[in-house]
Amino acid sequence: MDSNPDANPDSVPVIADLSAAEMRARLSEALSIYVAAMGYPRGTEHHRAPMWAEHTRRPGWRAVGAVLPDPAAAPDRPSPLVAIAYGYRGAPDQWWQQQVRRGMQAAGWRRQQIDHILGNYFELTELHVHPSAQGHRLGEQMLRRLLADRPERGVLLSTPEVADESNRAWRLYRRTGFQDVVRSFTFAGDQRPFAVLGRGLPL
Repeated sequence: MDSNPDANPDSVPVIADLSAAEMRARLSEALSIYVAAMGYPRGTEHHRAPMWAEHTRRPGWRAVGAVLPDPAAAPDRPSPLVAIAYGYRGAPDQWWQQQVRRGMQAAGWRRQQIDHILGNYFELTELHVHPSAQGHRLGEQMLRRLLADRPERGVLLSTPEVADESNRAWRLYRRTGFQDVVRSFTFAGDQRPFAVLGRGLPL
């Protein structure tokens, strides 16, 4: 089911926790937000679905969604999602951590520093707001909800590099105190440059 952010334009999105079962049930809807927010071609969601589903089984996984209440909807139909965010506890056997470790080594971080940062963190894997719902700091509300009461020492994420850090994602991360860990890093299999950002917890 595709998200329908225009179901009721006057509604205010409500942020709610999503269980792993709810996330898997609404995976197609969540991925449609991801594709729209990132400007990816349709069909990208089919390649990402197995990975997102697998992530729900990782230790420390948590997700939040923003839904747009629709009073006219049938009682048995869930309110449409307009935003999604999730993450989990980082671990040495995860591809992303292995890539970030490589990037930190290349950037000159000392091993002791790398081990400290990567030894206890929450990976903010995805945070996406449908374009029709952007511009109202919904992303910040979701970020704070997702990171509230986390037991990890810090949080890490990766985001595509953009000129002058001039997009909503960068403004959100800078506003909430994220600092550079690695810049202009190329993950294996993706030629785009990414930044790895992090900060301590609590937020």
